[in-house]
Amino acid sequence: MANQTKDKIYDVAIIGAGPAGMSAAIYSSRYNLKTIIFDPQSGGVANWAHEIENYPGFEKIEGIELMSKFRKQAEIHGTEFVDDTIKDIIKEKEIFVVKTERKTFNSKTVILATGTQKRKLNIPTEEKYAGKGVSYCATCDGALFRDKITCIIGGSNASAMSALLLAEYSKKVYLIYRGSESELKADPIRISQMKKNKKISLIFKTEVKEIKGKVFVESITLTNGQEIKTDGVFVEIGSVPSTYLAQKLGLNLSNQGYILVDNLMSTNIAGIFACGDIIEKKLKQIVTATSEGAIAAHGAYNYIKNK
Repeated sequence: MANQTKDKIYDVAIIGAGPAGMSAAIYSSRYNLKTIIFDPQSGGVANWAHEIENYPGFEKIEGIELMSKFRKQAEIHGTEFVDDTIKDIIKEKEIFVVKTERKTFNSKTVILATGTQKRKLNIPTEEKYAGKGVSYCATCDGALFRDKITCIIGGSNASAMSALLLAEYSKKVYLIYRGSESELKADPIRISQMKKNKKISLIFKTEVKEIKGKVFVESITLTNGQEIKTDGVFVEIGSVPSTYLAQKLGLNLSNQGYILVDNLMSTNIAGIFACGDIIEKKLKQIVTATSEGAIAAHGAYNYIKNK
């Protein structure tokens, strides 16, 4: 194959450099396995976390700082990073051929840690205003809305964190949730913080019907008939699994599209493991993702050792 690194076969190829992928890299490298990790965005969506207060050992830390520490630790132990997108993975006999946009690599095992992608509102004008007032990352874009009016759509912990962050910049923040107040999925401490913040108003039992504006966002219309003038719409309504590669490989998926694994993070295809938010599980947290990454690396180690 053209541009293939024929002379080098890696033990572990990790797809995705979020908390799960980074943890897998640290552990597999410490097992003295030749480890390579692929991701054009090192750190994954954890980079977007404004403040992390529930990861052991850190009273408070920004997501991008924590992920930077993960990467440094993996590099110290010998992990090779490739900031490139995976186009395809093919199994040829006992070797997995991993194709990026620029090169091709060979590996004895693969660990998928591709995480999730932000869910969209799927209303007609959403795409029109993407980057023109519509955003999916308050940490990335919040500072652009200093002294302006912003709206957060969603009722999760991420929504609450985004509302509190935007309140540091915006003169007014609306959190709009389709459920009732009792159905908010945010941590109680975040709900309390939002209620105490005079800049934040909570609107329940309604959804965004339309986003309006000339060039940039100027207002939104809700399904309850209310119209709110706003400069920014931040969408935090959950995520969907990034299963493109999993589907191509023929991995078993849940009804919701998450990869099914056993207690060693093994998939239905020998030599392929999965971990992090891409797998079917109950709790999606950085601390659980790192645990799953460690287990996947252990699974890969045992697979190679016992062949």
